[in-house]
Amino acid sequence: MKDQKIGFVGVGRMGANMARRLADLGYQITALYDPQESTAASLAVELGSSAVRSLPEVTAACEVIFTVVTDDEAMRAIFSESQPSLLDGAAGRVFINCATVSPETHEAAATAAARAGAGTLAASMASSIPQARQGTLYLMVGGEAELFELMKPLLDDLSTSLRHVGPVGHAAMIKALVNMVMNINTAGLAEGLGLGAALGMDLHLLKEVFSQTGANSRVLETDGDDMISREHDCYFSAAHAAKDSGIANAIAGLAGVRVPLSHAAEIQYQKMIELGLGGLDKSGVAELTFPDRITQPQV
Repeated sequence: MKDQKIGFVGVGRMGANMARRLADLGYQITALYDPQESTAASLAVELGSSAVRSLPEVTAACEVIFTVVTDDEAMRAIFSESQPSLLDGAAGRVFINCATVSPETHEAAATAAARAGAGTLAASMASSIPQARQGTLYLMVGGEAELFELMKPLLDDLSTSLRHVGPVGHAAMIKALVNMVMNINTAGLAEGLGLGAALGMDLHLLKEVFSQTGANSRVLETDGDDMISREHDCYFSAAHAAKDSGIANAIAGLAGVRVPLSHAAEIQYQKMIELGLGGLDKSGVAELTFPDRITQPQV
């Protein structure tokens, strides 16, 4: 695999650190593309790669292309069949799409790629920036089993937990459910700690009690101290939490399943965006629940 030429489309914090990880292991990172040209150019200098200015240039230069874009609109654009895109000259290429977008968008990209003669995997990530850099991502991969096996050595170098979960769309569905539950847990923890603060409790003691009872969760471990200390350096933004809760809620609507807690969580993250706090880590939802921070929204 290491003799294959690899490209990245979208080199924000996740994409850039995945590229760094693979470069450390000796992979050929041949082409980088990002709408923010300076971002791609800076990383290209760091990795000894090339920053290109168009999507077809990525396809022309690379055999395996990772895409790590922001939303459905961006995903549709890079796989457009009506304007220059990654599909130009894509025959024989493999796309590994890592964005958290709707299942329908993942499926549409895979269908368009197949028409162009390319293979596609959806590699949904249930991890954050440090794991991308360390190669310890949890990857849920959808797509043809044969293509998954072909790409498995490469994906293994990015992850410590790698699961083939079925068709392309299933990876996006599972990721949506993971983030739905995570976002509910985060908003719930913010309310529990916020109420504890309003009652004058020792929040570190309260957090310890939570950890030993049914109130425990992975979110308590990752976000509890940050909520208490108001340190909301961004690993997974409130804006992304709002988007991902929205994806899960749309899936639930299509399935005819009521998810009132998920809708309530989405409202909280949307409120953060309205208040100009969308760039904070999702732990910043505590700013809506702790006394003497921001007035609690009416929901």
